[in-house]
Amino acid sequence: MAVERVDPTLDLFAEIARLKRELNAVVLAHFYQEPDIQDVADVIGDSLALAQAAERTRADVIVFCGVHFMAETAAILNPGKPVLVPDLAAGCSLSDGCPAPEFERFVQAHPGHAVISYINCSAAVKALSDIICTSSNAERIVRSVPAGQPIIFAPDQQLGRYVAKQTGREMVLWPGSCSVHVIFSAKQIIRLKAEHPDALVLAHPECEEPVLRLADHIASTTGLLNFSKSSPAPAFIVATEAGILHQMKKASPGKVFIPAPPDNGCSCNECPYMRLNTLEKVYLCMRDRTPQVTVSEAIRVRARVPLDRMLELSR
Repeated sequence: MAVERVDPTLDLFAEIARLKRELNAVVLAHFYQEPDIQDVADVIGDSLALAQAAERTRADVIVFCGVHFMAETAAILNPGKPVLVPDLAAGCSLSDGCPAPEFERFVQAHPGHAVISYINCSAAVKALSDIICTSSNAERIVRSVPAGQPIIFAPDQQLGRYVAKQTGREMVLWPGSCSVHVIFSAKQIIRLKAEHPDALVLAHPECEEPVLRLADHIASTTGLLNFSKSSPAPAFIVATEAGILHQMKKASPGKVFIPAPPDNGCSCNECPYMRLNTLEKVYLCMRDRTPQVTVSEAIRVRARVPLDRMLELSR
């Protein structure tokens, strides 16, 4: 469907600020959104921070600038409140690669397992889970499961392997991957390290093992941002979606941030789903009160339980 063309003379920053007041709306944005969207957001964060913000908001309307599963999470936590998104097509390769009917059969094939699902999954998959985690708290969540209790971890196998290594827990992994994080090239990072010997490598745990072995620090997007602020290093090679560089540069203007490249010439370090959202679409969704993400009440009630368990363990 064609997107309405917005008058180029319109001050979108002022219009979005006006609509926030009129709607009593809060704008939540992920670190992977384009810089303009980050700059109009009331809260910028990773999946855990945004879920926590959605849980505690007193706004009447939530505008979620991220991808579909994130907006679903806000809807699960805020029954009755409209959750608007700039583009309904902004999905996620991890979520799309773990359909609920197939995951239900996977769970049934492993009876007696505690089911830990990474937040990058649909509401229907959350409803099949015992507890949700994010990359910020995955180790803590896994450690909260009693020793000896077998675990299913879904849908990101890279994060699952990393957490298994950190915790010493064996887990049955759903074979999913993030299309952005698995394309980073260890060969190219080695080349960049040679060109920038003072640079540290920062990597998200969704990256593959060869990239993680090269990393000086592995963490969630918030963890990577905080490390870049506190480290005395003058430069960083960043192996996660390039949107985080906007906040890194704002927080440390004197440092150099180099996006880790894939093994080809494409801009594959930018999530194509995240980049479907634009400032124009943010304005239009607020002006028109649509598109809106909804979750059926039956799924919402079931999905709320593992989300609440995660939030309680993350306080």
